[in-house]
Amino acid sequence: MVILGFDPGLATLGFGVIETDGHKHKMIEYGVISTPPDMPTPIRLRNIYSDVQTVIDRFKPDAIAVEELFFNNNVKTAINVAQARGALLAAASMKTNELYEYTPLQIKQAIVGYGRADKHQIQQMVMYFLNLDKIPKPDDAADGLAAAICHAHTAKMSSQFKIK
Repeated sequence: MVILGFDPGLATLGFGVIETDGHKHKMIEYGVISTPPDMPTPIRLRNIYSDVQTVIDRFKPDAIAVEELFFNNNVKTAINVAQARGALLAAASMKTNELYEYTPLQIKQAIVGYGRADKHQIQQMVMYFLNLDKIPKPDDAADGLAAAICHAHTAKMSSQFKIK
């Protein structure tokens, strides 16, 4: 099974692609989709939409896992990330119905076994699960891989997380 994980963001949207048999995971690729801050927001969202579809076409995943929006105190940032997540979900829904979403807490629980794990603990476990020599960079790409691994760990119960 090929799983594509996304960590939404307007400036940097992370993605990670893994192959799994449900127990062992292999990293296929990871990276980011970036949009420059001086570009108008509608163009940034259009680029995210297009680039997400390109990534999906390239890897042809069996499932796509997306991290849910974590709302912090910065409303402007939250709105921008929500818009980027909307472009991501619209693009992905054009390619598949196998869309799943996980909260940051659920991802941490699936990766580290503790829902309040810090970023470094998650990165260490992503490196461990994928048998990598170093932590994937940038952080957004590592978070995309974490979303994919989370889905692999919960695939037996995936209907609970499917976006309806």
